[in-house]
Amino acid sequence: MSVEESEYDKARRVRMPDDEWEPFLEAAKAVHPTGRSPRGRVLREFVQWYMRRPGAELPERPPKGPWSTPPPE
Repeated sequence: MSVEESEYDKARRVRMPDDEWEPFLEAAKAVHPTGRSPRGRVLREFVQWYMRRPGAELPERPPKGPWSTPPPE
């Protein structure tokens, strides 16, 4: 199943700090500016690559941006 075919999959929970989750959305939008869930798309692409599914590749990374700087501690 391709990423485009699975845009409305069952929602999953992922534990991630807000200071990573929110910037991840902006980074994902930089690569995938249209569509319902750019974070979900990137996560699906990564999972398919991680499981070595045929034809799967690592997701494209965005250019350096505000999401590249870690938050202050």
